[in-house]
Formats: sequence, C-alpha cells, structure tokens
Amino acid sequence: MSKFQKQLKADSKFKLNDFPTYLDNINPEEAKREMKLVRREIAKIQEVLYAHNKYSVLICLQGMDTAGKDSLIREVFKDFNVRGVVVESFKTPCYEELQHDYLWRHYIALPERGKFSVFNRTHYENVLVTRVHPEYILQENIPGIKEVKDIPKDFWAKRFKQIIDFESHIHENGTIILKFYLHLSKYEQKNRLLRRLDKGDHNWKFSPGDLKERKRWEEYMSYYEEAIRKTSKPHAPWYVIPADNKDISRYLVAQTILEELKKYKDIKYPDLPPDIEKHITLYRKELEKEK
Repeated sequence: MSKFQKQLKADSKFKLNDFPTYLDNINPEEAKREMKLVRREIAKIQEVLYAHNKYSVLICLQGMDTAGKDSLIREVFKDFNVRGVVVESFKTPCYEELQHDYLWRHYIALPERGKFSVFNRTHYENVLVTRVHPEYILQENIPGIKEVKDIPKDFWAKRFKQIIDFESHIHENGTIILKFYLHLSKYEQKNRLLRRLDKGDHNWKFSPGDLKERKRWEEYMSYYEEAIRKTSKPHAPWYVIPADNKDISRYLVAQTILEELKKYKDIKYPDLPPDIEKHITLYRKELEKEK
C-alpha cells in the first residue's frame, strides 16, 4: 500500500477533520501526467479481468455537489474498452424504484463478472440525504412509518447494518468494492458554484437547490463522517480523497484502484482448453492455406 493510500484510508476511528481537502505534497501537473499512465494500466487489468470472468469491480463515488464526480469518471476510465465499464447515476428514486426496498435499484445495477460498474452517488444516499431530509423516507411506504416522528431511533443503525451486509454478500460472491468520498472544502464549493454561474456552458449545471443544501453543510459533514466510520471495512474500504484540486483527486482515485487490483494475483488470462491447445498448429496451418 502506498503512503497516499495509508494516509487516505478511513477506519473505525475516522474523523473528517483529520483528512485534508488538498494535498500540497503532490504537484497537480505531475499528477495529471501520471494519471494518463495509471489509467492505461487499469485498462489493461480490465481486459484481463474480462477474460478471466471471475471478479467484478464496483467503484462507489460520493461527495457534495461540485466535488468533481462526473469529470473524474470521464478521466479515470477514458482508456477502457466501452464493453468493460458501466456508469450508474442514482438520482431521486422513480415510482418503480420506490415500489421496492431502497437497495433494489443498486442491486440490479451491480457489475457483471469481468466488468466495472461506477456508482455516481450510491446506496449511501440512503443514510446521508435521507438523514438531512428524513421526510424522504415517507416516500418508501415502509410499514409503520406514516410521519417523520414514526421513524424509530434504531432506524439508521439498522440501515448501516443492512448496507454492510449487502456489501459483504456481493464481496463474498466476487465483487471487488472500492469506495471514494471526494472531500471538498466549503470554500472551494463556493468557487465552483460561482464558476457555474459565470460560465455560459456550465449554467445548466446550477440549481438553486445547491444553495439550500449548502446551508446544511455541517449536517452533511456529520452524517458523512458517521457513515464512513461505520462502514469502512477491509472488504469494502472507504478512501477520503482531497477534492479541492481535480487533477490530484483523479490521480489519487486512479492510483488507488490500480494498487488494489494488483493485489489480486489470480486475475489472469485463462488457459486454452487442452483440446484446442493440442491442435493449435493445425489451426494455424489451416488458416495459412487460405488463398
């Protein structure tokens, strides 16, 4: 594990204030150059992963608005074969999704063996946004909960356990799970929101709702801290990525993915079946005889 991974990996004693939003010991231009090399290496591993067809990889991205999730996905997975990665963006649940339990829409979006899925916002929205806005829980039509006051005291603790069990189950069945929280400062978010207002081709990204949620920043930080602390496990670790500089955050995510995948020494191209390997010379001669 690199020094950066050790520095950024959360554990059961995690405190958000102990983690930086910017690393001044990484040069952004150098990070940008290195990122190009690292993402090529990840793409090579993905090709082997696809042929091996035993594991899948789930990349979870969480962060406040403007943290850079979309551009990070574009840059980190740019060299992938398109058949090898699927990006899932989870927004407000639709009618069909609300007719199932809250994990259903995430379960059906899990990656196939040999492929990557990137969750742009994740199942953790159900212990983050819904805690800031517990009225959203009422839309789930859970038995016994008709009003916010009906939500029991142990409700969130049970959700944490359900999420941990969900991740344990998919891990045990071959899914490699890596979770990244893009740790953005409130000051930098302000600057990025202002840029959205100032740049004509970014205006469409701005929503007045961003300002409303920004006013509840401290609540979000508190709930993020608790969620990360309680659910960062050896089989599904959280990495807290400094996000005030996008080049640095993209590089750190890519480097972490690469180093984690390199740990799986059994991911390799499959051997040819004996009957094909035995006659490979004949197959070559047959092709070479063609006019």
